[in-house]
Amino acid sequence: MVMQAVEAARRWLVDQGVRQVHDGWVSDEKPDVLLTANQVAHSWAGDVFAEDLDVVDRLLLAFGLLDLLDDYWVTCEIRFANESAEGPLPADVLWGGYRRRLEAEGDAEAVTYSLWVDWFEDHTSSATAFAEVLGNDIDRVVAGRSEALLRRARRVLECSGPVRWTVKEPTYRTAMRLPVLHTALFRALRASFHDVYGDLEPAAALALLDRLELPANTRHLAELRHVLVAGHKNHYLSPGAWDDAVRSCS
Repeated sequence: MVMQAVEAARRWLVDQGVRQVHDGWVSDEKPDVLLTANQVAHSWAGDVFAEDLDVVDRLLLAFGLLDLLDDYWVTCEIRFANESAEGPLPADVLWGGYRRRLEAEGDAEAVTYSLWVDWFEDHTSSATAFAEVLGNDIDRVVAGRSEALLRRARRVLECSGPVRWTVKEPTYRTAMRLPVLHTALFRALRASFHDVYGDLEPAAALALLDRLELPANTRHLAELRHVLVAGHKNHYLSPGAWDDAVRSCS
């Protein structure tokens, strides 16, 4: 299915006069100018949603373009379309597309970055986005324990720092039941403290941190515990707290 989507996107680009060459991409308009995947995404990805296609087919084509180009900007165009006057996009197709790519082997940086800086940092969308990509089915993830589900859980947890604590804490507590997710949970707690828009409740986060099964030499474990014990919620709300923790724990 993924390969079919990629080939559909490739054919669509050819119809736009854009084709892939050994070192990148070229357009029929300027065949001597080599384009990067990012340049192709910025120039053509938005046009997918102007195609005379069913909205589902447009979205599937956009996901195929994301797989082909592996560029974050394609996810921006997907979100722009979701928020446009013609939106929202069909939720089952939108979030199903995100879940499949979070479960896939290989690099998923464009998708996780999209979740982190767009869907999760925006508190008008973070609760829905977090629920769709992990919160709604964390019980199934824990029960199923397949590599694909665990891969998705790790990726979402590690970029979930900006999600409101009240939204993500139940998912964190359920994920605690699987030691294989403890490192991802530690990274989630650390990001919840360090991200500009990170959110946590110090006492509750400390209680979770103290239950994690982590190597004793886990980097920043002592410092994170120190700032939580001191009651700090966020690095940017307490600018000197982390430096104090580093000095105290060295």
